[in-house]
Parts: sequence; C-alpha cells; structure tokens
Amino acid sequence: MNLIYKIPGYILCLLGGFFLSWGGLIVRSFREADIWQILFLRSLFFLLALSFFLILTYKKNTITIIRKSGLPGLIGGIVLSFSFISYVVSMTETTVANVVFIISTQTMFLAIMGYFFLKEKISLIGFLSIFLAMSGILVMVGDSINQGSLFGNLVALAIPINFSILVVIIRKYPNLDMIPAIFYSGIFSMIYGFFLADELIFSNHDIFMGFLLGVPQLAFGFICITIGSRSTPAVTVGLLMLLESICGTLWVWIFLDEVPPLSVILGGAIIIVAIITKYFDRKKIITNN
Repeated sequence: MNLIYKIPGYILCLLGGFFLSWGGLIVRSFREADIWQILFLRSLFFLLALSFFLILTYKKNTITIIRKSGLPGLIGGIVLSFSFISYVVSMTETTVANVVFIISTQTMFLAIMGYFFLKEKISLIGFLSIFLAMSGILVMVGDSINQGSLFGNLVALAIPINFSILVVIIRKYPNLDMIPAIFYSGIFSMIYGFFLADELIFSNHDIFMGFLLGVPQLAFGFICITIGSRSTPAVTVGLLMLLESICGTLWVWIFLDEVPPLSVILGGAIIIVAIITKYFDRKKIITNN
C-alpha cells in the first residue's frame, strides 16, 4: 500500500480526476434504484473501501487517527456528506456536463471563502476569474430555466460550496487529517440513504453499479487526490482536476449519446478559462513570494 505514496503527486491528481469523471455515466446506468438507494449503495461500498485502505495504511492506529481528527473532522464529514447527496441528486436532475463544470468552480469558491473566513486577499486577476466562472454558471443556469433542469443545477452548486467549506476547515486546523473527515462523510451519507430509501432491495446489476460508484469512482478518486495534494501545489491540483469535467462530459457523450447543449459547452468553456486564469494568477503570486 505504501507504493501509492511513491507515485508523483501530479499523476495521482490526474488519476483522481479520471476516476471521479465516471460518476455521471455510472449514475445514469442504474436500472431500478432511486436516488436514495443509489446514495446508500455508493456510500456503503465507499465506506468499505476506505476502511480497508485506512486499516492497511494505519493498521492498529486506525481508530486513533480517526479520533484525533476530533470535532473539525466530524463537522467536515457532515459538510462533505451533503456534497455526496447533491452529487447523486444533481446527476439525475440535469446533464452530466452541467454538474461536472459546476463542480470545477470549487477553485473560485475557495478564493471567496478564503477572503471572508481566512482573510486571504483576492487579486484583480483573481476577481476577474471569479467573475468569469460565475458568468459561465449563469449561462448554463439561464438556459436550464427553459429546459426544466434549474433545480439540478442549483443542487450541483452545493457540491463546490460544501467542498470549499471543508477546505476552509482544514486550513483552520492544519493538523487535521482529511481522510478521517472523508470517512465520516461516508457514514453520514449511508445513514441518509438508509432512512430515506423506501426499500433496500437491489438487483444484481444495480449492486454492481453501486460497487463501481463507491469503490473505483469515489474511493479511488478521493484517495488519489488526498495523497496527491500533499506534494502538489493547490493551484496545480485545481487545474489537473479539469480532467474530471472534460472526461465526465465525454463518457456520457460517447456511451449514452448525451450531447450537451450549446449553452453548456459555452458556459463550461468560460469556466475553464476562468480556472486557467486563476491558476496563472496564483502561480505568479507564489513565484513572487
């Protein structure tokens, strides 16, 4: 298991984006399960995979590591669990392209959260990138009013916002291990699915889809990003994560013939430009320092 820590950080981040990009296609591939059943299956398999990883990594210290995350880890887990709900709901209410491009705006929300809660300044170029990203979202949301997918887009917005809150918590408590927070999120989202699902009877096909959604898509994705982020600058991580947005759109286009409307392509392009602008602005600041 220690082999994964020897892989260069930027490669792990790319792998993380690649694994996460399959979420939309897998959610679309369920045959009978409803939203809450999908959430339960995804969370169950995710929790099993993450527990296996924690035990292999920390061995007898696993419970101690989880306990050390304390209240910040618990709150972070609750916040992230809301993102898990939003992900499944939005994937069933709007296009995959809309969801993945909206998720990619987390870099902008991080800058906004950092300004208000961590007193981090935003440069003129940073402000421009935020304006561009919000413009891209408005292009997609504005068109969705006519297509009936406004609810899905608004729910998708909760994903980057909640993730940004989690990062702010981690920044406030730099000694916090992020993996226990992710562990808690799996527990809470599984509980939500358990109590909100009408029944927990699944076909073999849907169980397999739940496994794919919980293990390779979510667990592998988060583990790669979490470990890769330790040795990769945050601005680079944000740029590499664009792979999720691009590939996520391609998979449903290729396998399900879900062609995103022009407004989504235009809005997504604006968001990508905004993120790249923010990347070079942040890189310039780091170089100057």
